[in-house]
Amino acid sequence: MSDTIVPDTQARGLVAMLPSAARPFALLARFDRPVGWVLLFWPGPWAVALAGGAVEQWDLILWLMLGSIVMRGAGCVYNDMVDRDLDARVERTRSRPLASGAVSLKAALVWLLALCLAGLVVLVQLSPYAAVVALASLAPVAAYPFMKRITWWPQAWLGLVFSWAALVGWSEVAGMLSLPGLTLYAGCICWVIGYDSIYALQDKEDDALIGIKSSALRMGRHVRMGVAIFYAAALLFWAAAIWQVRPQALALLALLPMAVHLAWQVAALKEDGMDPLYKFRSNQFAGLLMFLGCFVVGTA
Repeated sequence: MSDTIVPDTQARGLVAMLPSAARPFALLARFDRPVGWVLLFWPGPWAVALAGGAVEQWDLILWLMLGSIVMRGAGCVYNDMVDRDLDARVERTRSRPLASGAVSLKAALVWLLALCLAGLVVLVQLSPYAAVVALASLAPVAAYPFMKRITWWPQAWLGLVFSWAALVGWSEVAGMLSLPGLTLYAGCICWVIGYDSIYALQDKEDDALIGIKSSALRMGRHVRMGVAIFYAAALLFWAAAIWQVRPQALALLALLPMAVHLAWQVAALKEDGMDPLYKFRSNQFAGLLMFLGCFVVGTA
């Protein structure tokens, strides 16, 4: 399968233009793979838009973007510090800077602290309530790298983490964590489980060999059905959140483009080769579709 595996670390684009000494640190934070921070970012603007703050608090969306970039980078550094031995045994991840020895553990720790300081700049832009909500994410973030060792569903834990921006965005605009924001968050968790199960298809063989657990392995031949169930659950939760904000049947049509896109992912999914990566990456566009729907509902 080595000819169909895309290495997790590739010096390309702007990262390839960096000085050689800085390049491994950019790769360690996955700056070469923006799809990660984009997916971390989207639930935040969804919440801001659905809560009606997309126009008046447009700058909040930009702060959430910056926070997603630096904190996703910090999360990747921390994850690689914990997983460096496992990463060295998986085809796709063995080129990561810590696993390959390009960056020392001590240097990675310093880089992690620098990224967290950048995240602090974003934190102080939030109201005290939203800042506390944001800080509460640190515990599940810290636990995530260990989940693949103890549960077949690390994707569910990732859903808790990667959906957290919805809680932050909603609490900043609404002033509290009310039911629509929590319902939106629940839908985001299901969405993450779905798309990360697709992503995990790339590592099924290596994960099985070295004892790493994943939802893709747990679902086995039923991955397509499992992803469909989680995507359907996401749409139901999102529909409930929209209804709680605007109880009109017409408002639910805002979900139609997102529903069509997720249905396409499931129907066209091929469980080997490059297709899981392509389908996973398409969720960046899915995020835009959902944002537009939340914007229409929240500002109508």
